[in-house]
Amino acid sequence: MHIPKEIFKAYDIRGIVGKTLTPEIVEAIGQAIGSEAFARKQSAICIGRDGRLSGPELSQALARGIQKAGVDVIDLGMVATPMTYFAAYELGTNSAVMVTGSHNPPDYNGLKMVLGGETLSGETIQQLRQRLEEKNLSHGNQSGGMGDYKTHDITEAYLSRIAGDIRLARPMKIIVDCGNGVPGAFAPELYRRLGCTVEEMYCEVDGTFPNHHPDPSVPKNLADLIARLKTSDAELGFAFDGDGDRLGVVTKDGSIIFPDRQLMLFADDVLSRNPGAEVIFDVKSTRKLFDWIRARGGKPTLWKTGHSFIKAKMKESGALLAGEMSGHIFFKERWYGFDDGMYAGARMLEYLSRQRDPNVTLKGLPDTINTPELQIKMAEGEHYALMERLQKTARFPDAQEVITLDGLRVEYTDGFGLARPSNTTPVIVLRFEADNESAIKRIQEDFRRVIKEQAPGLDLPF
Repeated sequence: MHIPKEIFKAYDIRGIVGKTLTPEIVEAIGQAIGSEAFARKQSAICIGRDGRLSGPELSQALARGIQKAGVDVIDLGMVATPMTYFAAYELGTNSAVMVTGSHNPPDYNGLKMVLGGETLSGETIQQLRQRLEEKNLSHGNQSGGMGDYKTHDITEAYLSRIAGDIRLARPMKIIVDCGNGVPGAFAPELYRRLGCTVEEMYCEVDGTFPNHHPDPSVPKNLADLIARLKTSDAELGFAFDGDGDRLGVVTKDGSIIFPDRQLMLFADDVLSRNPGAEVIFDVKSTRKLFDWIRARGGKPTLWKTGHSFIKAKMKESGALLAGEMSGHIFFKERWYGFDDGMYAGARMLEYLSRQRDPNVTLKGLPDTINTPELQIKMAEGEHYALMERLQKTARFPDAQEVITLDGLRVEYTDGFGLARPSNTTPVIVLRFEADNESAIKRIQEDFRRVIKEQAPGLDLPF
């Protein structure tokens, strides 16, 4: 059986259902995952699936593959990705695989994997592919038998764990837009348990996503929520991605609070109880976080983009909080350190319920002139080659600092510019931020100059 190389991505396995991702392929990958788990002395894996139409068939194939390797399967059924991670802790397996296409189009699906507490990424995902190529697979457990299969409903344990810990200072009225993704089955109930009045939008789970795509990082997907907030008496709007590990926040007057600014509020909260704690944020995030975190007695750390890189860095450093511009927020304080959009929403409500006017608090966060994520589309592999050349040759005479941790992040006294190679698609991702329009133009001109030196024919999106 041919298993396409290109489905083994940097942070997960992802392909087009029926083409690059079939039940047979998923079963084979399941056996490789089971074999890797077996090698790591893991005896059971929790599996879950999101609301995509291909989910039931692919998760059954995954279970068969894991069992073939002699590892037990605990099937959670249809859940949000963070609920699968939670189950790995709650049920003591330390291992979980989620069948999810996340925010990809409806014809995609994929696998997010944690084994023995480690989120698989990069090299460890490629090792699964090598296992398959080399047929380095286990067949049955020590006694030669298949792994067991059982089902488990984790919903009540998950909801009551959060509701038992989060305390709102007053009830709030919110709108929750789930974009027909799987959080629709859980988020409204969670916030009602916290004492909120919840208006539901697109909370019926439907894998065809008939209303809008479930990706709150794209402003057009928040248009319906913004319109509803104008006519409703709700104070705040939440939106989720397709599998529930990312949160979008919209104010009463329709402003989008992007995740790097959400992180400011979470840092304010966590540092009030944990002076000196470290807060990690990715290279796409606002530079305002450095001063904000330091002003509250915390230690700011800039790190590579990618949820698996952030989790690994948190584990290594003991940081209590981390966040990414894409919307993944990670709480280690009072939680487990994995990214969970629904839990982040609960923490946001806890914080905002203590403010006299949440709209004023959210609008009062330091802001800048900034661009959304811009992309230069290139041929497969070319984006890495260009980035390597830029890191070696690019000169920025007016810069304060050039950071090559993940691509090029160039810090100026009045802003920053970023160019980094995406780990999921063949594009160079760019982002610019500055204190005023003339500064942002100057920084973009600097980047235009160094990119054109290395790739004169490239069409730039700025």
